[in-house]
Amino acid sequence: MKKEKVIKRRIIFINRYFYPDHSATSQILSDLAFYLSSRGMDIEIISSRQKYDNPAAVLKKHEVINGVRVNRIWTTRFGRQNLPGRAIDYLSFYLSAMSYFLFNLKSNDVVVAKTDPPLISIISALMCGLKGASLINWIQDLFPEVAQSLGVKGLSLVYPLLISVRNYSLRSAYKNVVIGEIMSQRLQDYGIEKNKIEVIHNWSIEDNIVPLDPSNNPLREEWHLQDKFVVGYSGNIGRAHEYATLLGIAKSLVNETDVVFVIIGGGALYDKFKQQVVNLGLTNVVFQPYQPKEILPYSLTFPDLHVISLRPDLEGLIVPSKFYGIAASGRPVLYIGNLKGEIPSILKERICGQTVTIGDVESAVKFIEKLKMDSETTIKMGGASRQIFDEKFNKQISFDSWVSLLSPLISIDNKPN
Repeated sequence: MKKEKVIKRRIIFINRYFYPDHSATSQILSDLAFYLSSRGMDIEIISSRQKYDNPAAVLKKHEVINGVRVNRIWTTRFGRQNLPGRAIDYLSFYLSAMSYFLFNLKSNDVVVAKTDPPLISIISALMCGLKGASLINWIQDLFPEVAQSLGVKGLSLVYPLLISVRNYSLRSAYKNVVIGEIMSQRLQDYGIEKNKIEVIHNWSIEDNIVPLDPSNNPLREEWHLQDKFVVGYSGNIGRAHEYATLLGIAKSLVNETDVVFVIIGGGALYDKFKQQVVNLGLTNVVFQPYQPKEILPYSLTFPDLHVISLRPDLEGLIVPSKFYGIAASGRPVLYIGNLKGEIPSILKERICGQTVTIGDVESAVKFIEKLKMDSETTIKMGGASRQIFDEKFNKQISFDSWVSLLSPLISIDNKPN
């Protein structure tokens, strides 16, 4: 009897950024790639030669990192500061990626396409179809829907075409990995078959974030906020986030001298938010810059309560990644957005926080005052946050899900349909 030939397939991830870049999508991808390589899988990366926050950076064209082969293709370097320049960077990445696939992609390969740059799934689908390779789309956000919601100009005429072509790339894939249940339902509403959709959550990119009593947190003393009830906002304040409600909450509590709001981060609307705090004379709001990686275990456990905000029209298009680190830190959450959103459903089911709609300052203030006066409830909700992290958002859980997804593809001669 003739023995079946077993082929070890190459898994090629494509994303604009990879280690040593420290952007969120880069770190998530780097974590997974290094883990899969440690499991003996043949992993290759296609990325750009620049960094998320430094387009002038010049990384090596080719190198091997922790057993992962990294191929960095040429792109323009206009960066993220203006939309036309960013669009040119995207276009150059598409063209370089097509060229790379054309000369290097083989029929036994598995391509995993993330969503930076947007619509790279289309290029990947075309090249996989041409070369007979398998495609998995790893969807972090849905474009062009996000761009339309954020009011990006110039999309109205081509929006239906982009949706149609993007959906073609999803239908042609072996699997589409999404990071939330609502995102999964959105794809099904587009007619993508349920058996082609896999929900695998993202994870906290820091392994050393564990619950820490605020009284033992050195940042409390360093920032002179001992004996305060701290409401924290950590991360990006961008166009996807609504901050007027948080501003109203701080204004309502300005005379509560034992409550302070600490905003740690940056983003497109950070300076505007900061200026409005100054204009309103809110002495209970403190701003801190992004903290170094080694400080995150302290900056995430520094608040008594964390705030997460997402515009309701973006629900199911993205999932706020800051939730995973907050859950790991064992802190309750005040979510400002859609009551039936992805994270609000978790908060309600596991009783680890509360959701208020945009503009509902009164409910938010009552929740903060309740937690301030009832430390037992605060601790209990924080414990529930950590429990859901351990049960659902632990890094190893997602890694195992990826191994299960990839295993049928990487060591058999006949590819699944």
